[in-house]
Amino acid sequence: MQEPLPLTEQTNPRSVGLDDLSLQAAVRLMNQEDLKVVEAVGQAEAAIADTIQSIVQAFQQGGRLLYIGAGTSGRLGVLDASECPPTFGTPPELVQGIIAGGLPALHQAAEGAEDVAAQAEVDLAHITPADVVVGIAASGTTPYVRSGLRFAKARGCATALLTCNPVPQNDPAIDHYMVLAVGPEVLTGSTRLKAGTATKMVLNMLTTLSMVQMGKVYDQYMVDLKVSNDKLQKRALRMVMQLAEVDALRAQELLQLCGGEVKTALYLQKRWVDQPLDASHVSQARAQLQQHQGKLRLALEAAHGLA
Repeated sequence: MQEPLPLTEQTNPRSVGLDDLSLQAAVRLMNQEDLKVVEAVGQAEAAIADTIQSIVQAFQQGGRLLYIGAGTSGRLGVLDASECPPTFGTPPELVQGIIAGGLPALHQAAEGAEDVAAQAEVDLAHITPADVVVGIAASGTTPYVRSGLRFAKARGCATALLTCNPVPQNDPAIDHYMVLAVGPEVLTGSTRLKAGTATKMVLNMLTTLSMVQMGKVYDQYMVDLKVSNDKLQKRALRMVMQLAEVDALRAQELLQLCGGEVKTALYLQKRWVDQPLDASHVSQARAQLQQHQGKLRLALEAAHGLA
């Protein structure tokens, strides 16, 4: 008996005759289908939150977040991981994206790589029990991904599966199922469309909200960003001006004093206001932030009730 097709591989009745539609009608159709993505992600909010909690626990224990996927799913994981260091000032190894076929698969499809289940164990050989591994698979059945999750669970890792297909949720190797029921694609089987969009939305949540919990965000600002180019230097300056309520000259002085660390600069100004500052204040600020798990709000509240 033939297994039923995954939902992500089925034909979408609304896009029958896609090649015969006017361009305007085709654009409207794709836009209407994309509206379903937000609703699908919303239905998975509880599982997303549970996964984020596991990621935070891993970080607090010195562990890492590792994404594993093939094709579009793998590329999205690598993309999300690569954006964490500049956005949150994290070391590159904290969030990692692993793709079937390795780095060449980022640029060119690695045909058949997703079916090589044993390779997942090789690619995850460096994991530790403190890590959390999130498998990304639109169909939910990709052999490379499922093998990687089984290997990770055997190593003692927390695990999660991010999928766009309503798979049975009975695999003991998977702690959290994030199921995004986006339905069949406009272009049959092309999971870089709705499935890809939904996946990217969830990956955004996993890393962003984990970093919020880890003190990488103050208010709604990325105060641990790595100032690595002119755009980010200007962003850092604006953040200090806005959050510390100082002019550009004072903000620049604060950033220079603390080596471009926005969070430290904010602590300096909010803690000591307009007092003369030197390297000893910077050392105290860094020590206070470290004592409060990097959370600026808590450090300021401890200092004198500011937040």
